Amino acid sequence: MTDSVRETAIPRQTPNGQQPQTSLSTAAARNLATTTKSAPQMQEITSRWLLKVLPWVQTQGGAYRVNRRLTHTVGDGRVEFTTEGDAVSVIPTELGEIAHLRGLDNEEILEAIAERFEQREVHSGEHLAQEGRPVDGIHLVAHGRIEQFGAGPFGAQASLGVMVDGDHFGEELFTETEPEWDCDVIAATPATVLTLPAAAVAELKERIPALARHLRQFKEQHAARSNKYGESAIDVAAGHTGEPDLPRTFVDYELSPREYELSVAQTVLRVHTRVADLYNQPMNQMEQQLRLTVEALRELQEDQMVNNREFGLLHNAALNQRIPTRSGPPTPDDMDELISRRRKPEVLLAHPKAIAAFGRECTKRGIYPSTVDFHGHHIPAWRGIPLLPCNKIPISSARTTSILCMRTGESEQGVVGLHQTGLPDEYEPGLSVRFMGIDEKAVMSYLVSAYYSVAVLVPDALGILEHVEIGR
Repeated sequence: MTDSVRETAIPRQTPNGQQPQTSLSTAAARNLATTTKSAPQMQEITSRWLLKVLPWVQTQGGAYRVNRRLTHTVGDGRVEFTTEGDAVSVIPTELGEIAHLRGLDNEEILEAIAERFEQREVHSGEHLAQEGRPVDGIHLVAHGRIEQFGAGPFGAQASLGVMVDGDHFGEELFTETEPEWDCDVIAATPATVLTLPAAAVAELKERIPALARHLRQFKEQHAARSNKYGESAIDVAAGHTGEPDLPRTFVDYELSPREYELSVAQTVLRVHTRVADLYNQPMNQMEQQLRLTVEALRELQEDQMVNNREFGLLHNAALNQRIPTRSGPPTPDDMDELISRRRKPEVLLAHPKAIAAFGRECTKRGIYPSTVDFHGHHIPAWRGIPLLPCNKIPISSARTTSILCMRTGESEQGVVGLHQTGLPDEYEPGLSVRFMGIDEKAVMSYLVSAYYSVAVLVPDALGILEHVEIGR
């Protein structure tokens, strides 16, 4: 073999000892290639099941009025407290959340009542009341869990419910003479309770005529004829024979029904004209900017429909439709209690971590929840009701959350979403994109607006399982 052949067969090495390049590199070749691109991605996008399952009602005039039958009874609320070190005191104006004191606007009277409450620290297992004994005071639960027990139909002790922070019992002492406890009340955990003794109640009614007058008016109103829901009764007759005089009746309505005004989520989208003119291939910059902006607005919309203090579902559920868990984590018993309190429950909404916690509780009991085909997806379900994830339901610092149960639709007197369609420059139902002009820096501006709200037509359309532990 000649020397020239050897030189061709053995490549020369570069000064740094590497083999010389024998073909076009991929880095250089990419300069002549067309890159395949994805559309802009966004982690914030979620399934937004709440927006999908709610029937949307066209709301002309920007407001939706919920008319109901006249209700005589005043619903109970939960009171709030202030703390200073270990001392806990009730906020005087919060006493208006007790049904008997609702509508009592005299702050001096409320302050006089609040000053007479005495703080007690009770231990787990301690009795606060015993069935058949005289009511010794009005009790406010400032912190902890209190359980109610009564005799069952076969002699065994039956659980009648759980009370948590802000609940109260014994308020019948305001209007009844020598009332007796109708159940046992026992602390399930160490608790802080504020008590207004029976002697203090009698002394306040005697010393403050305005308070006694208000309580008499409440008792008269409470005694008005009503059904078990507190609505003004409709007189009807059944089972009669012959020609008796039939009752005369009418259906009375609330004089001041609640109105839900549409809320708004807005932003101004800004795009430079040079970007819109020159960089629109293969994807339109304006369309992609608008798509992601709309996704962010819809995420905010769902968050507001869950958490807004004026119309959000978590803050607008009736107090008698809120139940705490019996032991902390969400058990099958708790879920049964939640769905049994309303007719035709359609969906359950929970934070994904709450769904996982419920799955763990089912696994402990050897229960395997079924799945249902819901909107083309296989969704876990309980008793045939789909259990949908919603990460807008908050988790507190104590690692507790809530689970919602809903019936939906106007025809079912359920929960409905509110919006208005036919807006100027409408981009999606209830969402408009309006051109605002081009400024001196050649930047285009678009006003993106979404209008929405949510309404609960009757109280039992929405229920909440509260104090759901997810860390156990």
